[in-house]
Amino acid sequence: MIFTVAIDGPAAAGKGTIAKAVAAHFGFELLDTGLLYRAVAKKTLDGMDAVAAAKALSSHDLQRDGLRTAKVGQLASKVAAMPKVRAELIAFQKRFARMEGGAVLDGRDIGTVICPEAEVKFYVTASDTVRAHRRWLELVQKNPDILEEEVLAQLTERDKRDSERKVAPLKPADDALLLDTTELTIEAAVNKAIEAIKTRQAQGRE
Repeated sequence: MIFTVAIDGPAAAGKGTIAKAVAAHFGFELLDTGLLYRAVAKKTLDGMDAVAAAKALSSHDLQRDGLRTAKVGQLASKVAAMPKVRAELIAFQKRFARMEGGAVLDGRDIGTVICPEAEVKFYVTASDTVRAHRRWLELVQKNPDILEEEVLAQLTERDKRDSERKVAPLKPADDALLLDTTELTIEAAVNKAIEAIKTRQAQGRE
């Protein structure tokens, strides 16, 4: 069975948590595509050329420490706009998406660019202030001095860059189901996603 679930949205909206829960529920393979770009960014910070880093990327690189830092995140957004880097990583993602047994991909352009043929597409979002607070709660544990206003500024900057880039800008697919988690619990959002997938699977069996 080939069944692809595409989950897109900006940072700290909850798409990663929803993706993990959905993959676990249905037994699908999971790929956090943002980690691909973060891994390339990390290798770039280590002194490697971005395109060479993308070509040499392995599953081991996705397990490295430090991929979730703000610095790596900012650079990941920049390398994601490089056409040659994108070409290398897009091919990887496309193969993953259509593997036998089902796949969930979490990213920013899955439903629009990587898997326009995905059986189910979600666009997960939330207000800027709510997303910034969530991300600040994560980062402050490692960096007690970081200010919530600083995190908000970084998120806003990244959203702007991701939405305005010429190559695969961040936007909902035309047929994506919107999940706004501003006032929605993760459990409720996950349940909505699971029900939508079940409905699509039932339609496919008809």
